[in-house]
Amino acid sequence: MKDSKLLKGTLQTIILKLLSGTDRMYGYEITQQVKQLTEGEFVLTEGALYPALHKLEAEGLLATESEIVDGRARKYYSLTAKGKEEQVAKVQDALTFVEKLQLILNAKPSIS
Repeated sequence: MKDSKLLKGTLQTIILKLLSGTDRMYGYEITQQVKQLTEGEFVLTEGALYPALHKLEAEGLLATESEIVDGRARKYYSLTAKGKEEQVAKVQDALTFVEKLQLILNAKPSIS
């Protein structure tokens, strides 16, 4: 995706949606899932992902737990009850936005 600002504006919604379909995920796993689902069109950088994860955690939408995997600490993220509610709201907002944006993008220009 050429305009990373569009992706950044929906990053929290993307994270919440991905986590709603699983018990937990770690950061790299989230980046790879986004890449796979979008056939490489969306690429999440660590510089964008981790601040978003930390913000969601600070807002009480994500819970974390750490485990040692192959001798290294790995931090897993999961939705809290509040996060599950917020996910539903954010996804609905995004779907409504996309629907209205399509109306605008598909409209025939009027000549005054």
